[in-house]
Amino acid sequence: MAFDGRVISNVGVLAAIIESGSFSRAAESLGLSPSGVSRAISRLEARIGVRLLDRNTRSVSLTDEGRRFYENVIPLLDGIENAVVHTAGAAEAVKGRLRVNVDAFFARMMLAPHIARFMNMHPDIALELVTKDQLGDLVGEGFDIAVRFGTPLESSLVARKLAETRTITVAAGAYLEKHATPLNPNDLVQHECILVRNSQTGQLMRDWQYRRNKKTLTVSVHGRLVVNEAATLLGACLAGAGIARMKAIGISRQLAAGELVELLPDWQSESFPLYALYPSRHLPAAKVRAFIDFVVTSMLKPQAS
Repeated sequence: MAFDGRVISNVGVLAAIIESGSFSRAAESLGLSPSGVSRAISRLEARIGVRLLDRNTRSVSLTDEGRRFYENVIPLLDGIENAVVHTAGAAEAVKGRLRVNVDAFFARMMLAPHIARFMNMHPDIALELVTKDQLGDLVGEGFDIAVRFGTPLESSLVARKLAETRTITVAAGAYLEKHATPLNPNDLVQHECILVRNSQTGQLMRDWQYRRNKKTLTVSVHGRLVVNEAATLLGACLAGAGIARMKAIGISRQLAAGELVELLPDWQSESFPLYALYPSRHLPAAKVRAFIDFVVTSMLKPQAS
């Protein structure tokens, strides 16, 4: 099959639709009319011989065949873009729209306090943060990168481990002034603990596990307060509502300020890795690299985990 440069142009239109989420926004970003965008997709679908997009009056999404095509072709487009950028001597041009998929804990406890600094560092970036319980389809939903706790499942995504953090047991001084400090995990059954319900499974996580040397203890804790997200858990704990377990990496500021006190420091609990996930490509876009570098250098290194 002879090379047809129009195919690349039409693929670029497809990428703009996925990144922007609609034909009209893609048309605006490309300087085309909506009908021109529609014709480009029709030509691309006719050339390939499959339907790439499901579209209605309210939304647009990739078909299964479209998703496979997109995952295969985007790294090639990125390679062309990176070659152009390098040749032009502007490999570090951090600009454009950056769409980031994050979980609630990372978004509220870690990223939000620093995000103004990132925006000031990169004035040509338009940042969209989307908080989701589950990762979902990173490519199909038009995300450039995701930052998630937990070991990722096998996929075509590039997974870069950024940090490892432990879960610690904490309480506010206001709570400890009224209750004896637990010295052993078994002491927790005598305390008011703030329970967490998993927002994905609905499971109430009342069994807290601890390890020291080769000894493992599982304590079934009790409490009258149940929450399902990190910000409420932190706020309730700071207010003295009870003892909580949280990822240390997200509450270093409260620990350093003495607003929270770590309990049972000689006992270890679960550990959670933090990963950056992005579509497979030879060289990530400068905006993606800039975001990863910011997380690592500005958010993780200064904090104890």
